[in-house]
Amino acid sequence: MTGWRPDDAASYQSRTTPLVPPVHHAVTYLLDETAYKDIADGGLRETWYSRFSNPTVEAAAEVVRRLEGADAAALTSSGMSAIATSLLTLCRSGDRVVAARQVYGDTRDLLVRDLPRLGITVDLVDATDVDQWRHQLGRAPARLAYAETMSNPTLGLLDVPAVAAAAHAAGARLVVDNTFASPALLRPLEHGADLVIESATKFLNGHSDVIAGAVAGDPETLREIRLRIVTLGGNLDPHAAFLLWRGLQTFDLRVRRQSSTAADLAAWLARRPDVAAVIHPSRADHPQHELAGRLLRDGLRGAMVTFVLDDDERALAVMRSLRVAAEATSLGGVETLVSMPFNSSHASLGADERVRAGIAAGMVRLSVGLEPLDVLCADLAAALDAHPSDHFGKGATP
Repeated sequence: MTGWRPDDAASYQSRTTPLVPPVHHAVTYLLDETAYKDIADGGLRETWYSRFSNPTVEAAAEVVRRLEGADAAALTSSGMSAIATSLLTLCRSGDRVVAARQVYGDTRDLLVRDLPRLGITVDLVDATDVDQWRHQLGRAPARLAYAETMSNPTLGLLDVPAVAAAAHAAGARLVVDNTFASPALLRPLEHGADLVIESATKFLNGHSDVIAGAVAGDPETLREIRLRIVTLGGNLDPHAAFLLWRGLQTFDLRVRRQSSTAADLAAWLARRPDVAAVIHPSRADHPQHELAGRLLRDGLRGAMVTFVLDDDERALAVMRSLRVAAEATSLGGVETLVSMPFNSSHASLGADERVRAGIAAGMVRLSVGLEPLDVLCADLAAALDAHPSDHFGKGATP
């Protein structure tokens, strides 16, 4: 007989000590009495079948756990899988969720279309209005409060300590999606949130080559979520987990550089008379500039920049004239990406709903990558000048 045999494993491992976690592609592993005991207890501690537990996935989850400052963490097959699995774990028919109106389009669909079909009531509030949170959480029993810590694409900040206090006073738990901020800027668990979710596809991986999600919080809740991951089938592939682990090794360096460039790029855009508005928490005219100073870490304000042009027609023309920034969905990668919410992340919303969510006509979203600032400014200047504004005058040179 040729090839690998299971009993070769001991001699092979005794001669190799990998510097990085191996990619464990095996679906199933040899059983022993320890494994059988684990199976009887839910099957989450030992490695015996990869849908339940996989060493490569666990290695990446441990890095995320430390980044979030959590006691436990789990990985899923996508950010939406992390959101859906968490909400379905924590909520039952008859429960009520108070959620932010300003959320990712697919998250909104889950909240307003899918959860009500399961008998879960969802009431929406302005994410940035603490009084609305207090009112809605206090007027009737609620199981959860749900929001994004930094909204997509309007970059509004959730006052995590205040909303957490309001939720807890009402007997609810606060679950937050921290994708736009990432743990480089904000660790929500340190400010009172009960569960933090990340689309690990974005800043955590950072290379636009992995779809993954992450959930972090207390061990008891994470055990329940992991059981739902097993039964709903949202487990992460081990090769994707390895790529995520590799991206995490440069996470802090990448996000710091991206955030610095984004702040400078926002300031440059604001100096152009043909740009109607620029949104970035580093700017003094951001409505939550002071909150950003209290909440966000190490002076970082994030790698996302949103700006507004005359209308969708001009914005589309400018976006499609860019040569460095790539027109694509997603964010958080090493390359700068540009998109417009009305035809991508929030395409499922009607025009009136987009207005209520703060999405203006002509709004453009930039995910700033690792390119030099002067390269990005030159790219934007050429595109803006090629399509001059009818309302704001010709733009300045960079």
